[in-house]
Amino acid sequence: MRPNRFSLLTILCAILLLPIQQLIAQENTAKTGTELAKTVTSESGASSQATDDRESKLAQYLSGSIFAGQFTVDGKPSLSPKAEEYTIEKCEKLDAPDLYRLTARIKYGQVDSEVPMDIKILWSGNTPVITLDSLWIPGMGTFSARVLIHSNRYAGTWQHDAVGGHMFGLIRKAASSESQSSEKTP
Repeated sequence: MRPNRFSLLTILCAILLLPIQQLIAQENTAKTGTELAKTVTSESGASSQATDDRESKLAQYLSGSIFAGQFTVDGKPSLSPKAEEYTIEKCEKLDAPDLYRLTARIKYGQVDSEVPMDIKILWSGNTPVITLDSLWIPGMGTFSARVLIHSNRYAGTWQHDAVGGHMFGLIRKAASSESQSSEKTP
């Protein structure tokens, strides 16, 4: 019985194309999420504008905002959460990806200071996450944190040198900004 030419041709093509398909799959797997997002953005064009809009809205929302809440200290379950307050006087999107400049007034314990900080704010879907990685703040020490913002609330974890814990509270506009606009959370 003679083999069917169509079957041999199909098998031959599959054998030759399989390594090419595997190579393409490996290249796509090797790309980071950021690289893939840039590819999608550059192909569609619309995503870039949407990203710019959400970054602008976030900067507006954070400017003149007060984060007022509480924080806990790991390993001290008997202590009640302590009050904290952060006033973000101004927030502006910088040219670098995910980088913002926040000028914040920080109050906790005996500390009450205004500090400009360049920090990353990453996005988990449509939820902004303030990200500090070993950021040294003059007169205060080194801090790391992950703080997500959702529906006029914030929650996250913090680390100050060897001590860490949780933080949570409400976000509201400062009195001078409340009359200027009633913006919704991002």
